Amino acid sequence: MERYSIIPEKNKREIVLLRGSGCVYKKCTFCDYYTDSCDNSHENYLLNKSVLEQVTGQYGNLEVINSGSVFELDQNTLELIKGICHRKKISTIHFESHYLYRNKIPALREAFSDFDLKMKLGLETFDYDFREAVLHKGINEKNPAVIAEHFDEANFLFGINGQTADSMKHDIELGLKYFERICLNIMCSNTSGVSPDKDSIKAFTEQLYPVYKDNERVDILINNTDFGVGD
Repeated sequence: MERYSIIPEKNKREIVLLRGSGCVYKKCTFCDYYTDSCDNSHENYLLNKSVLEQVTGQYGNLEVINSGSVFELDQNTLELIKGICHRKKISTIHFESHYLYRNKIPALREAFSDFDLKMKLGLETFDYDFREAVLHKGINEKNPAVIAEHFDEANFLFGINGQTADSMKHDIELGLKYFERICLNIMCSNTSGVSPDKDSIKAFTEQLYPVYKDNERVDILINNTDFGVGD
């Protein structure tokens, strides 16, 4: 499992894949990411410490991800992130969170008020019916402005049966309207019950990828390890 990497293009940053207690939601039909977890907070801290010690601060920009939300990292790890970012002169930190934690984000921003904190939401799509009936995301909100209220960035998931070039383009354009940055993830095979759909992936790669691949506000992960972390 690779847990540290450097993203040298677009929004240049270091990225770490830490381990927490695990996603409390665990209902997304497409995800088996939550298996990277441990209920022993001390063991998690020791692992996370070994990963965070690799951070150099070379870009002044750090992305922190884990199998769930930042709120599922232990407090010692959060304090370590803060301390390392101070020492390495890192000014921008990116965290991820499920929508269910949205009301905790203001307090997190206050706790990290010394930094420019960017919160990323796993939204997957603005299509409410597809998001909730197919993906089971647990985001009981249809208004894009309300969804984006506490978040700066968003992940989208493409390459699933039922998605088209038009529907994916609609998501991208709304994403660019309501968020500072978006990340487009192409569905990859995993142990969940959702499989990649070759037709929708073809539509994305042929019609949309050429349009957005050089957009500085758009990250595109054809494979889920394209950021250099994971396995």
